[in-house]
Amino acid sequence: MFNYSKINNYTGWIIFGIATLVYWLTVEPTASFWDCGEFIATSYKLEVSHPPGAPFFMLINRMFSFLAMGDPLRIAYWINISSVLCSGFTILFLFWSLTMLGLKILKVDRAKASLEQTVLIMGGAAVGSLIYTFSDSFWFSAVEAEVYAMSSLFTAAVVWMMLKWEFIEDESASLRWLIMIAYVMGLSIGVHLLNLLTIPALGLIYYFKKYEEATIKGVFITLAVSSVILLFINDIIIPGLPTWAGDFELFFVNTLSLPFGSGIVSFIVAFLGALIYGVYYSQKMQKPILNTFLLGFVFILIGYSSFSIIPIRSNYNPPIDENDPNNIVSFVSYLKREQYGTRPLGYGQYFDAEVVGTEVGAPVYVKGKDKYEIADHKIEYQFDDKRKTLFPRIWSNSPRHVQEYQNMLGLRPGEQPTFSDNLSFFFSHQIGTMFMRYFMWNFSGRESDIQGASWVGITDAFKDLPSTIKDNKAHNVYFMLPLILGLFGVFFNFNKDPKTFFFLLILFLITGLALVMFLNSPPIEPRERDYIYVGAFYVFAMWCGIGVFAIAELLGKFTKGVATPALATALCLVAPAIMAQQNWDDHDRSNRYFSVDSARNFLAGLAPNAIIFTGGDNDTFPLWYVQEVENFRTDVRVIVLSYFNTDWYIDQMKRKAYESEALPFTFEKEHYRQGGPNDYAVYQELPSVKKGAAINAKQYISLLRKGSNQLQFPTRSGGVMSVVPSKSMYFDVDTSEVLNSNLVPDKLKPYVTDKLVWSLKGNGLEKNTIMLIDLITNNNWERPIYFNNTSLSSIGIDLSHHVAQEGNVYRLLPIDFPGQQQSGEYLVDTETMYDNVMNKFAYRSLDDPKVYYDENYRNFVLNTRSNINSLILALLEEGDDERAKEVMNATLERIPDEAVPYDYTSMRMVRFLLAVNEKAKAMEIIKVMGDRAIENLDYNERIAGGLDRSTQMSMMVLGEFVRILKTEKEDALAVEMDEKLRHHYARFGG
Repeated sequence: MFNYSKINNYTGWIIFGIATLVYWLTVEPTASFWDCGEFIATSYKLEVSHPPGAPFFMLINRMFSFLAMGDPLRIAYWINISSVLCSGFTILFLFWSLTMLGLKILKVDRAKASLEQTVLIMGGAAVGSLIYTFSDSFWFSAVEAEVYAMSSLFTAAVVWMMLKWEFIEDESASLRWLIMIAYVMGLSIGVHLLNLLTIPALGLIYYFKKYEEATIKGVFITLAVSSVILLFINDIIIPGLPTWAGDFELFFVNTLSLPFGSGIVSFIVAFLGALIYGVYYSQKMQKPILNTFLLGFVFILIGYSSFSIIPIRSNYNPPIDENDPNNIVSFVSYLKREQYGTRPLGYGQYFDAEVVGTEVGAPVYVKGKDKYEIADHKIEYQFDDKRKTLFPRIWSNSPRHVQEYQNMLGLRPGEQPTFSDNLSFFFSHQIGTMFMRYFMWNFSGRESDIQGASWVGITDAFKDLPSTIKDNKAHNVYFMLPLILGLFGVFFNFNKDPKTFFFLLILFLITGLALVMFLNSPPIEPRERDYIYVGAFYVFAMWCGIGVFAIAELLGKFTKGVATPALATALCLVAPAIMAQQNWDDHDRSNRYFSVDSARNFLAGLAPNAIIFTGGDNDTFPLWYVQEVENFRTDVRVIVLSYFNTDWYIDQMKRKAYESEALPFTFEKEHYRQGGPNDYAVYQELPSVKKGAAINAKQYISLLRKGSNQLQFPTRSGGVMSVVPSKSMYFDVDTSEVLNSNLVPDKLKPYVTDKLVWSLKGNGLEKNTIMLIDLITNNNWERPIYFNNTSLSSIGIDLSHHVAQEGNVYRLLPIDFPGQQQSGEYLVDTETMYDNVMNKFAYRSLDDPKVYYDENYRNFVLNTRSNINSLILALLEEGDDERAKEVMNATLERIPDEAVPYDYTSMRMVRFLLAVNEKAKAMEIIKVMGDRAIENLDYNERIAGGLDRSTQMSMMVLGEFVRILKTEKEDALAVEMDEKLRHHYARFGG
């Protein structure tokens, strides 16, 4: 007998199998860049990740790490597999949601469904599910250890459960499903908050089932009530309950002088007692709505309780313990993400609004000896009311952001933006660039993986493109087939079943445009943010599936019977097939290791028990991963420069971690506490210090530690701020001890100095730089101190002529190499760096053209090539042509153009190759890069493009090569490139 339910189940599992197999075959075998390294490390050892945490995500992935069977090199792989499975189940729930929507839209009774109807519903669900399976943004998250795959699973699950609830007639059984949805939403909070955005749309399903005759008024009331529930969870449950617990704790400890924890215990007892009584009362008094609400609240809290692991683990002081949320006060700050600041939403300042004052806000408490003490006050900036507006979109006063606002809006420096400029930025950038561009990536096509790349349409498939775009593996053309199919689905859905249409529309708008308004993005982001909007793409994939029903209806005019849905499905399957073919090469991360190898390369060549300063996420998280998970170089202490501004992080640096001893600071907690005088030391001349004279750094730190009145002054808020009385400091060096030790290599001993002198880069010193000076002056060269390029350029003092490059890092040494300021080159320890580059660095798969390296990876390869160039130049200057040639040949072999295209650092390699008589290899680089530059310039002219970064780079490449070719008497090629350069140079007005 024909059984619709069995076919639905079996087909769903087949689609799940296809999706899971695809993601399994393309999963990254190790930790990707960005947050993945941090999440894998914190999951493996249940440590504390960045606010607001993802505890349920960590617990699940901790279990997946067991599958590595003790092999540390397989832990990342198995945690990545967690995302693979979550993504596969997301597709399964999407399929089953689509089949339920199909029954409603086509008005089919599942018990009486015909073969023709079943084929049509299964075909539409399969097409929609596979389109989402192969979509760019979802596939990206499906193969790495980020929260978005698991978050998508929760979103898909609650949508499926709500649709399932709609089909249940038994009232008691349906209530169980609602409570189950509440529990799943509570769990989802421990992964990501995006799942909560489904609540208003789910409210519509509830309304449409309860009220056969829906009205506009009823819809708006439902959306209003649903929004209140959303705000209740997001603003009351998540931060509110811990905040109230914190208030209880402060009252019991500070006012009643009771022990720490007494307030929290009292709050929990009182709150749970009231909740239990409420459930009992609602049952006894037969109040089903109140009872359902309270039970839902209880199950949300049960799911939300995963967050209890955050303060529990923090109290064990794990090596990764971000924000140190080990008590209720710091835990509340952690949950509220207070370190990230706020963005104006409904009313706020334009970017040119001047700060007219500051207001002392709420106190910041820290745990003291026997009570909670006020360490600082939050400072709220007051902006000029005349430069405020409703719905502020151009609000950031960061200099980089201001420049971008002006460029985008065509504003002259000093010209005031208007409200129309505000709306123009909202529609053109926040909606156009930061949402619609991503939407079109997923359903029309993508130009490339270069940040800021546009989407492509039908005609773009036939354009004459430069090889830099055409050969970019992320150049994906779908001929707009998914988009067109989805639009068919939108209109068909609206005409056939307005209720499901409005449910999907609300879900699309809330997870898309409403999210755009809430995020209020600045004009520059560190990376593309398309993964944020996968909820909206999920909904449109549903419409793509519904579009199959529309195609079948059109075909029904020409065909009959089961052939109609079968043909419609076959035709529409072309869309996901093209997406799979186009997207596979740029989503296949198998055999890609350079994110981890780059981290190993930072650590591999460091001296034992070293200290290394890093900058941003990609500088740091991979290093955490290789130390915490792969147990590589755990003697090294990694210091994140931005975290080094906080007292909780400095506390951690004063503790031993694995083989790394505590850092040798002289400052105690009272000297670096948050809100203390040393948060920032402003430059201010003092009568006791001769103008322009350098001060002794060690004495300065000693005076700060003693709280010298000479170096402190009161602030308006009633606090104290420190002073730095000179823009120059020095640190004495015992040269005899240095020369008799192995600290400085023989080749660098001519640069040994008896005094390190550095200058301030700005008009003061942040706490991180003050602590660095304390470390330098107290360390006495016992522990090697290193910087990566980001941290060296970000610290508040100029140490550039006191460091020697040893690979990808720069070691602080008692040397003075003034050449850095003249030539732009750092001093290179050629012996150490040669050994690191040739023998210790890893280059796995960088020679494999089949491996996909996106822009992030290529930039890290660029950095590696640039650092190797520094070694080559140093060897050539030493007259060591043989080893310079050896390094060049090894680099060209390990990182060939076929795998990672030549970049601007390769121009420099040309001159080096010519210097060692490797002209053939130099000419090969010139020909390849020159042809690409000409292609780019010709393409820019065809599309009437502007003087963008790519165009400037291409002109720079040609200019450099023309000079080289003339020197090498390669006149024919020099003339050819020179003519092209002059032509395009004239085009931009010389």
